[in-house]
Amino acid sequence: MAFKFWWYATCNTALHGTLALFCDYRVEGKEHVPRRGPLLVVANHQSNMDPPIVGASFPRPSRFLAKDGLFGTLPAALFLRAYGAHPLKRDQADFAAYSWVLEQLALPNGVVTIFPEGTRSPGRMRKARPGIASLAIRSGVPIVPIGIEGTETFHSYMRVLYPKGRIRVRIGQPFRLRQVGGPPNRETLEAMTTEIMGRIALLVPEKYHGHYAAAGREWKYTQGG
Repeated sequence: MAFKFWWYATCNTALHGTLALFCDYRVEGKEHVPRRGPLLVVANHQSNMDPPIVGASFPRPSRFLAKDGLFGTLPAALFLRAYGAHPLKRDQADFAAYSWVLEQLALPNGVVTIFPEGTRSPGRMRKARPGIASLAIRSGVPIVPIGIEGTETFHSYMRVLYPKGRIRVRIGQPFRLRQVGGPPNRETLEAMTTEIMGRIALLVPEKYHGHYAAAGREWKYTQGG
């Protein structure tokens, strides 16, 4: 565990340096993040750079889910696991990954970052995959939304070496989903997922809202924006 934290911190420090050197890079809302306790972090997903950018921008160490294909070679698997990533089978219901997330969130200070869209959605948010609302309900932990702007042109992991452009990472206020009596049905889970994605949409320009344009407008109106 000590080695993993050392590796995670080293990678994030290096990336933060390259972002500051080559980009117009800014993180907003760090003051919203609770210093202690488990958190479920959710963010929009525009490029392969998003996980390390969230890692470098978020003020607490986080674990991640990553598609299992990235773990195909031993060096890649060792790197990703040392960084805090866990493989996810995206073409099927991955109950092992689901259980892993719940195990991490059951730790006193466990933080896990999820990209609910499940795959990259450059420029426009797509419909989230099922599961994020269920994870939030089962874990019962606060949810921290993050909006990422400006990474949609980063098509390769190698851009970590020369990230250019304007990047904004906005961290929103933690929230919890409203509890319902008894197990939620499909419609309730869909509404909860829309709430999660709407809160993410609030943190990025409207041109990124895509499938959640209406949800973004609704939450903006609700919060008096």
